[in-house]
Amino acid sequence: MRKTYAIIIGAGQAGLAMSYCLGALGIDHVVLERGNVAERWRSERWDSLRLLTPNWMNRLPGSWYQGLDPDGFMTSVEFASFLERYARESAAPVIAKAEVRTVRRGPAGYRVETRSGAWHARCVVIATGHCDLPSIPEFARSLPPSICQLTPTTYRNPGELPHGGVLVVGASASGVQLAEEIQNSGRQVTISVGRHLRMPRLYRGRDIMSWFDRHFELNGDVANAEELEAARAQPSPQLIGRPKRINLDLGVLRELGIRLLGRMSGVDGGNMRLKDDLRSSIAESQARMERLLQRFDILADAADAPAEAWPAPFAVEAAPASFNLADNQVSTVLWATGFRRNYAWLRVPVVDARGEIIHTSGVTPAPGLYVTGLRFLRRRDASFIAAVAGDALAVATQIQRHLNANPSVAA
Repeated sequence: MRKTYAIIIGAGQAGLAMSYCLGALGIDHVVLERGNVAERWRSERWDSLRLLTPNWMNRLPGSWYQGLDPDGFMTSVEFASFLERYARESAAPVIAKAEVRTVRRGPAGYRVETRSGAWHARCVVIATGHCDLPSIPEFARSLPPSICQLTPTTYRNPGELPHGGVLVVGASASGVQLAEEIQNSGRQVTISVGRHLRMPRLYRGRDIMSWFDRHFELNGDVANAEELEAARAQPSPQLIGRPKRINLDLGVLRELGIRLLGRMSGVDGGNMRLKDDLRSSIAESQARMERLLQRFDILADAADAPAEAWPAPFAVEAAPASFNLADNQVSTVLWATGFRRNYAWLRVPVVDARGEIIHTSGVTPAPGLYVTGLRFLRRRDASFIAAVAGDALAVATQIQRHLNANPSVAA
């Protein structure tokens, strides 16, 4: 059995940031990755995907964007290459093709079984990320077998879809982007709308993310559990990363000819049951956006940014109570309904009834077991990729304290 002081599970941005911070503290560790560095960015993203954050914002500990297009948006492949370069330059001790099968308590630490052998470590950091497995409603099993079902991790491009219309379920960032792309390919798209957050790409002369970054730099201190829980429950904003900064919301989709429906509540064969909540969902989204822009206005006024009206609300017609797939010639349902975490391999009692790891700022109730890479881990900070830097440093400090308070050999 191989031994080390700390094991990081996952070599995405969170795991590599964690490795950098542990290395800076002189803590011996390894990073176990089921595939290769940035595996999900290469194998579980659609072809046209770009990050929602501009390049200048995608900073990691000891590294920041130094290219010629700071206001551009990396593709998923470009970001994977960025992470690979970061891993090389930081000499991250990544062990590829080492899928973790179980993590159990062991003597003076944890026993980690992988596809390539067993490890013992005094500390384990779970950095498998927020976007682990697509969260698909149970009633999806009741769809006719003739319907092709996809998620944002299995969809690649419109050319690979079967002939016919497409129903996109979910109207946050992924849902609206995929709906627009598929509609522009010449297919008829319908979108089922649940909770979402309307958001302009540009606001008062700046990319909206610059206001996010500035707001949370000033107000993103460590938050209490209630605030973090509320933040984690928020949907991702309706944004798309493009060199030409355009807005993408339900009003734009409707102008493209996309049909809007309420939230899906069940399936009877090929008939989708829908809630009568389209108008209320759009109104709630508008209100959430206006509350956020009101905060940004304070920053913009202080910076003498040009005045700008909030995006105006738009009206929609009443949505039907059901939607028949065959009658509307729909052959594909794309579930853009968010993600869930999969900790089936974690044999330590730190997972709650919802399947989420119990933690406070990344520290679980099990001594020496930590988590990072989750949205709003410890701060009211929505800077996405950049947020992992502060989280990694905070968790690395906790690991150092744990090791210092419990001195022993790695065994």
